[in-house]
Amino acid sequence: MDKIEKTCIICPIGCNLIIEKDPESKDGYRVSGNKCNRGLQYAIEEMINPTRILTSTVKIRGVSNKMLPVRTDRAIPKGKLFQVMDVLKELEVELPIKAGDLIIENISNTNANLIASKSIV
Repeated sequence: MDKIEKTCIICPIGCNLIIEKDPESKDGYRVSGNKCNRGLQYAIEEMINPTRILTSTVKIRGVSNKMLPVRTDRAIPKGKLFQVMDVLKELEVELPIKAGDLIIENISNTNANLIASKSIV
């Protein structure tokens, strides 16, 4: 890996980041193209431990044409996204549900909780 280019997703500017390995750097990478420190941190995290907030939908027990939107309350490792999605494929929730209700605590040992994104009564 000589050089990787990524678009920063932290803010609407969308800086074009160039990330290069640099053994002399504190984090092991040199980043250019960022217009702020948040972009720098994003680039380094993407190389060391990429994470994402997972958003999806789950089935509602007894309702065939409606799904409940859900999300994790914090970012989870990208490597666990498919493992969490396998859990969601089998999940059915009972109504009523309020936005923010806890659906699954510490889903797939990610330290993130699955919560409802919408109220459905």
